[in-house]
Amino acid sequence: MKAIEGMGTVDEEGQLSLDVPLNVDKHTRVRVIVLLPEEVEKENNQEDEEISESAAESFRQGWYDAMTGNTLPVSQVWEGIDAE
Repeated sequence: MKAIEGMGTVDEEGQLSLDVPLNVDKHTRVRVIVLLPEEVEKENNQEDEEISESAAESFRQGWYDAMTGNTLPVSQVWEGIDAE
C-alpha cells in the first residue's frame, strides 16, 4: 500500500473535501484514515501561526530599516544599559 498525506476539510454533512486533487489512477478505491485535531491543539496551532506571522513581520520591518539606513550604532543602543 502507498501512503499519501494531505489536508482537507469536513463540511456540514460530514463529507471530506481534499485541498488538492490526488495524483492517482482514476476510479481507484482508497483507504482513508482521518486524524482530527483536539481542540487544545487547534488553539495552539492558531497561536503558533500568530507568533510566526508576528516574527515574520518583525523581520520584514528590520530588513526594511536596515536597507533604508534607519539604524543606530550598537554603542548608542547600549547607552544607559547597566550590565551586572
